[in-house]
Amino acid sequence: MEGSAPITLPCSTTFDLPGYVLDRNVGICWGLVVRSVGFAKGFTGGFRSLKAGEVPQYTEVVDSARQTAMERMAAHAQQLGANAVLGVRFDSSDVAENLAEVIAYGTAAVVHPA
Repeated sequence: MEGSAPITLPCSTTFDLPGYVLDRNVGICWGLVVRSVGFAKGFTGGFRSLKAGEVPQYTEVVDSARQTAMERMAAHAQQLGANAVLGVRFDSSDVAENLAEVIAYGTAAVVHPA
């Protein structure tokens, strides 16, 4: 995805990581991306949204944005000296027309095997 590195450290939505012991919390880490739907997907997606059901053009954009946000969050955690991220959450909001912000955030932590 756009030159992002794959996630190489454990990430969990919980505040514990089975099989690991928490050494210390390093701090908050996050990954942010602002995405545009783009004209072609916006145009075809707009027609699809007139009827009930999933709009695959938008689903693809949001899924890609979440993956990129996760990769950036993991990279930020590693920059802070962490080797795991706990309590991972997502948030999103509209920034402008056809622009959406997606953020992944959590607690950067140092863990070791139990």
